[in-house]
Amino acid sequence: QKMAELLGLGDECGEGTSGAPALAGSCLADNRLNLDVYPDGCRRFLQLFEGRRGEVVQVEFLRLSSNDRLLGTTLGILPQLKHLKSLVLKGGHARDEFGSCQHGSLTSLPPDVGHLRCLTHLDLSFNSLSTLPSCILQLPSLRALLVSHNSLVALPEDFGSLSKLTFFSAMKNQLKDLPQSIGELAVLQDLDLSENALEFLPEEVGNLHSCTDLDLSGNRLLRIPDSLANLKSLRQLHLHSNLLVTVPASLASLPNLSRLDLQNNCLRAVPPEIQTSPFVRLRGNPLGEAEPSPQADESTARGLQRLFLASGEDSFTVTSEGCKVVLACGIHFYFPPGAASDPLQIYFRTLAPDPQWVKLRHHDVLLSRVLELQPHGVKFQQEVQIWMPYASPQTLHQREVVVRTFGGQSWSDLRTKVEQKRKSKKHVAHCSVLHFSWFLVVSRLVQNECKVPTEGTLIFSSVDPNIKVTFPPGVTEEMRSVRLQVLPVSAEEIEEITADAGCRASPLLFLCQDSLVDFLRPVRIQLPLPPGVTGLNLDRSRLHLLHGDLEGQTWDDITSQVVLEFTHLYAVFEVTHFSWYWLWYTTKTYIGGLAKKVYERLRMYQVNFIALQRKKDPEQVLLQCVPKHKVDPVLKKLQDRYRGPEPSDMVEMFEGEQFFAAFERGISIDMDRPDCVDGRLSFIFYSHLKNMKEIYVTSPVDRKGQAVKGQVSFYRGAVPESIPKDASRRRKGPDSLWLATLPIKLPRLKPRWGENPGPLNGSSFPPLNLGNAETGYLTQANLLSIARRVGADWQTIGLNLGLTYQQIERIGYNNREDLDKQILEMLFSWAQQNLEDPDCVSKLITAMKESGRQDIADEVETIIELGRQKYRDSIRRVGLEQESSTEDSAIAM
Repeated sequence: QKMAELLGLGDECGEGTSGAPALAGSCLADNRLNLDVYPDGCRRFLQLFEGRRGEVVQVEFLRLSSNDRLLGTTLGILPQLKHLKSLVLKGGHARDEFGSCQHGSLTSLPPDVGHLRCLTHLDLSFNSLSTLPSCILQLPSLRALLVSHNSLVALPEDFGSLSKLTFFSAMKNQLKDLPQSIGELAVLQDLDLSENALEFLPEEVGNLHSCTDLDLSGNRLLRIPDSLANLKSLRQLHLHSNLLVTVPASLASLPNLSRLDLQNNCLRAVPPEIQTSPFVRLRGNPLGEAEPSPQADESTARGLQRLFLASGEDSFTVTSEGCKVVLACGIHFYFPPGAASDPLQIYFRTLAPDPQWVKLRHHDVLLSRVLELQPHGVKFQQEVQIWMPYASPQTLHQREVVVRTFGGQSWSDLRTKVEQKRKSKKHVAHCSVLHFSWFLVVSRLVQNECKVPTEGTLIFSSVDPNIKVTFPPGVTEEMRSVRLQVLPVSAEEIEEITADAGCRASPLLFLCQDSLVDFLRPVRIQLPLPPGVTGLNLDRSRLHLLHGDLEGQTWDDITSQVVLEFTHLYAVFEVTHFSWYWLWYTTKTYIGGLAKKVYERLRMYQVNFIALQRKKDPEQVLLQCVPKHKVDPVLKKLQDRYRGPEPSDMVEMFEGEQFFAAFERGISIDMDRPDCVDGRLSFIFYSHLKNMKEIYVTSPVDRKGQAVKGQVSFYRGAVPESIPKDASRRRKGPDSLWLATLPIKLPRLKPRWGENPGPLNGSSFPPLNLGNAETGYLTQANLLSIARRVGADWQTIGLNLGLTYQQIERIGYNNREDLDKQILEMLFSWAQQNLEDPDCVSKLITAMKESGRQDIADEVETIIELGRQKYRDSIRRVGLEQESSTEDSAIAM
């Protein structure tokens, strides 16, 4: 409540209307101020400093976003926070139109920051630093420094003056060399210089005798100094994805080394001492002749370096010798010799498609996630081949699969070959490119193309050869390109949509060209008559030729504007410009509106929503939007592990349409999830991708006495730009946004871990007190707060806490769709195993330090110190001495 008053936010940082305590990261709890989750965090900080300066200058832990436009003004105040121990000024909180993290605007720090004598942890990641601010070297207590994801090209010559530094991360910069003074960092334990441009290391690196973890992966190292054999404390040495030709045999004699990663280098010979060591990883080196690629010429593919990248890696190096690369997600690359003249670091990642920039055309179906390859725009000397796996469109007939790429302004389709892997039977789309950008796989209507010369030509549809277009001589003065696509429409579809057995329609024809000028002479088009209609039984009054615009918004009857000729099977007419053409046979009068309705429905998918709960853990809820024909197979696959209500009634959705899931009537979720918008989970519907999320729900209601009968409702989101106007108008208003509602029941809770019945404060994890009264407790709320600071490094933290590899793998597998749940289960599993250990808190602090998370270690130490102070105060209040038994006093943090 003190925090709420200080920020002037009312209940926003206190207890919500549901009664569950808010865990907002912006709360100023005693000495911590986290404002990086707010877009206007710097403004809030300035208001706090102006109104409550006395409290703010006592802050010890401060987090701000460097994407904030008021950052410059805020920096001038920081030197006044003399008690500051941890300062985080990270970028990456905002994203660009392609979903990439935007670096912060920070390029320097005020000189007076060097006067922060208590500062032990400084994080400046995801910024625009080209040089390290000189004031950093004046921080006498600095122990952890993070400057990853910047643009540093060098470190200061006197960098070794940071005598207390134990953790330093400068990954993903542009460092080309290191100062000799780096060897003076006598207590440095963790050094991460991965994904830079280092070509050599100074011999002084061998003086880092306290170093336990050294990461030099993703650089351009040709060799490493023999002095690395002096690092007797070293436990992990990461050298993968460099250009190493050889390594010193003395590395095998390091007494504490448990992992030596040499994968994806140019090693052709490795000392036997290293090659036979169980902790060495050598995959991806040309130690023997590589198997030739069946897709590439055997004479060039033989002997190429083969790189197999693990799931956690996001880059590799290509040399002039070429290589073959296989990503963990199944994507393959072939770089022929000479494709890159100099060593080139390639970065990759797969992204969830965002309709705001992944623009699908009418009747397109998305079959893959988005693959981004960097650097963008670099031209290769030879074409690079890419194989992308995709979801096989088994229900989509008379279509074709293509790879689509973004060229900076718009998306274009590449010449694509579809292949099927012999062993796995999976389908892959194969294309060749000279530039890297964004790539995805789509299924589109089959496209026939031709060049139209002045002499004229003829083009047929490969989907329906009865459809042809004839270009007479003199139709154009200059060569122009023409594309033809056909959408077959069955009589059954027409009858189902119109509820009229007498309606018939020909295939829908789409024509376009690369010129804005109309043809000089009429172009002759032949369409088959609608099913069941021939020249013998044709009633011309019922036949209508419709012309549609490029968006399918309007359909005009142009029957009276053209000369229609008929044969026994075909209708023939002439036009001078291209668009959609559709031949209808019906007694209806307003044929344009009817065609518009049918066209809209042809683009929609019939879907059902499912909401299932795990049998062993009902608080884990699976939500999924499933096309109607897939519902039964999906439920059959899930029935052993999940239970729940019948699927929702059928609704209709467009490809790429947004929808939301809202938990209601006493059920809530973590509002800090990145996919949570105004308390609702955001989804994007793609018919051939998994529209599924598995999340943990809680309830503010006391479930010790009764079960909670809640529900989840699905609502439409923003209307996609490509939806017809009439459909858009029908989707306005709160009633039209609702799609479906399914029940969710949370059973009555039983006491856990020997606890007496009592409220769980909205959490699915049981209460706990780690430690003891004299040294201070860590409570459930403390552990949840710590979990929010942990990220993808949770596995390293878990191993350092003493969890086994098998436990880590099981936690990761059981919660593979939810990083937050992986972190929580790891921490609470460890807590359950260590409830009776009085030293468990100190072990947690040590594990955080060993994992490179000095910031979390400092936070835990501060929490424990507060607990000790409360314990001493309670002893004094009851008039007892410090040595009194703790059995007479209990403290709750």
